[in-house]
Amino acid sequence: MTTATMHLPHAVPLEGASNLRDLGGWPVADGRRVRRGLIYRSATLANLTPEDQGRVAALNIRTVCDLRGVRESELRPSRLPPSAERVHLPIEPTVGASLRDLLLREEATGEDVVSLLRRAYLDYLGRFIGVYRQVFALLLEPGRQALLFHCSAGKDRTGVGAALVLTALGATRETVLADYRATDRLWRRDHSLPEGTPKPLAEALLSTHAELLEETLDRAIAAHGGVPGLLEQGLGLDAARLRALRDAHLED
Repeated sequence: MTTATMHLPHAVPLEGASNLRDLGGWPVADGRRVRRGLIYRSATLANLTPEDQGRVAALNIRTVCDLRGVRESELRPSRLPPSAERVHLPIEPTVGASLRDLLLREEATGEDVVSLLRRAYLDYLGRFIGVYRQVFALLLEPGRQALLFHCSAGKDRTGVGAALVLTALGATRETVLADYRATDRLWRRDHSLPEGTPKPLAEALLSTHAELLEETLDRAIAAHGGVPGLLEQGLGLDAARLRALRDAHLED
């Protein structure tokens, strides 16, 4: 990370939520930067205090894309200010049952957990790429800014979403990974795990895994014949829409 980006990302401190930050400020390859105050990412917003709600409202967040599964969002409904519209775009979690089986195995390791997460990551841009396409459609819809997207931890489903947004805006892979890894210092790790989860397994579950994100992106890029194909065919960003996205969200 360069001196100019050491202070990034711009985090928003809240009492009842963590890992809420602005994607603004990150540099892109053509010398511009992502405009501040337009795109945010976070962990769950189910525990916002009234003061937190006021802080979110002050950010002018009008659209909240909830990437949590149906059951997740029912169990912990978001607490948003009246000015923010929740749009549910569920990416169902896929590791739950397998994780429970894994926890019953005394010999299970952190590597086993990473293998489960790997399958989930590959699903994000396999089975659920249409969800991310809808996020981009909302980013291009007038009156939707500022827009925030989140899952439970703001780490995996949200991390892939942020990686796609930054890639579409022209950020380098180094920048994409720097934003992704920031979760390790910004998230409070307040996601509940089954009682008695061994420490190595918990650590693997609650940490970022840059190698999984890179493999997920690389596979999606290869499947679409390159980054331009991923943006156009996978995410609905033809040349005109991509130009509009960049014009709206980048600044000199």
